[in-house]
Amino acid sequence: MAHSFQHSLVLAWANWRLASPLWLLAFLALPAAVWLRGRRSVPVLLVPFAAAWHRPSLLAASRWPAVLATAGLGLLVAALARPQKIDAIRETRSQGHDIMLAIDLSSSMLSEDYEKDGQRLNRLDAIKPVIQAFIERRAGDRIGIVLFSRQAYTLSPLTTDHDWLARQLQRVKIGLIADGTAIGDALGVALARLQEGEAKLAIGHRQGAFIVLLTDGANNFGSLAPMQAAALAKARGVPIYTIGAGKDGIVPFPVFDDKGTKIGYRRILADLDENSLRDIANLTGGHFFRAAETDTIESAFHDIDQGEKIDFTARSYLLTTELFPWLAVPGLALLALAAGLTGVKHWRAPLRAPPLLAP
Repeated sequence: MAHSFQHSLVLAWANWRLASPLWLLAFLALPAAVWLRGRRSVPVLLVPFAAAWHRPSLLAASRWPAVLATAGLGLLVAALARPQKIDAIRETRSQGHDIMLAIDLSSSMLSEDYEKDGQRLNRLDAIKPVIQAFIERRAGDRIGIVLFSRQAYTLSPLTTDHDWLARQLQRVKIGLIADGTAIGDALGVALARLQEGEAKLAIGHRQGAFIVLLTDGANNFGSLAPMQAAALAKARGVPIYTIGAGKDGIVPFPVFDDKGTKIGYRRILADLDENSLRDIANLTGGHFFRAAETDTIESAFHDIDQGEKIDFTARSYLLTTELFPWLAVPGLALLALAAGLTGVKHWRAPLRAPPLLAP
């Protein structure tokens, strides 16, 4: 029975909230105001109810004006905290994917072996628009991004705020992370972010969760080997789609001066470990794609839509009632009553005759 009562209290409190709770700090000033009210050295406040606190002669006769003024201020402070009653809560169930994108930012991604409208594009610039379009088209998916080079970092956990995610992606550039290619660590971080998202699922299974790995090189850094990460993904039922960016053989690589201005090109040999990427995909139930052209990148992302979707719930407040007037109106009324009582007592107070002077 005690447990049931406690549960009822929790549910009742869950239907109330304060929209501006920082206003409650103003309650700390009320004791100071009460202490200062009788000090004649304190200037009178330029408000109608100030006399309720700053006329000691009247307070000697009655403390009601001060009590009413204090209660009125307390109600006004509580009103400013904006208490709200949640009248209805909507839980909506949606279908979509949980997808973590792992994007390579190693220096080799600067290689300009893509072309669009007769102009050269480096590998990152060729992939970015495809990722942007991928994000924009999937309103029901939760998408996160891991960036990696020598280390792997989370740019965004799983989110349905795709506008924010797209803005973050626009800021991504090569050179943010020390050079290298830590594919295994990137997959490990992506798996960790998917596991965090699992706690938010209404149905706790991992079907419909994917990792998309975009890289143009072979693993040469990190504490976790790519196949070790792939084994972890397989154990958790997470397919990994691997996309090898760039062309085979000799590719043009830009040369920059000290100010970052491109001054020419040199030729480098592409070092994509295609066999490793195929093994990662095959072990986890994903697919490998060789994105030698911009249209093949699009085809790689299109294949992800064939995977089974997951169900998850999104909770949002549907209707709230503002309780501000229920506190503000009585508070103002109490202040007005305090000021009125003070005025009446002052009007009725008899004049005292001056003391007789001694002869």
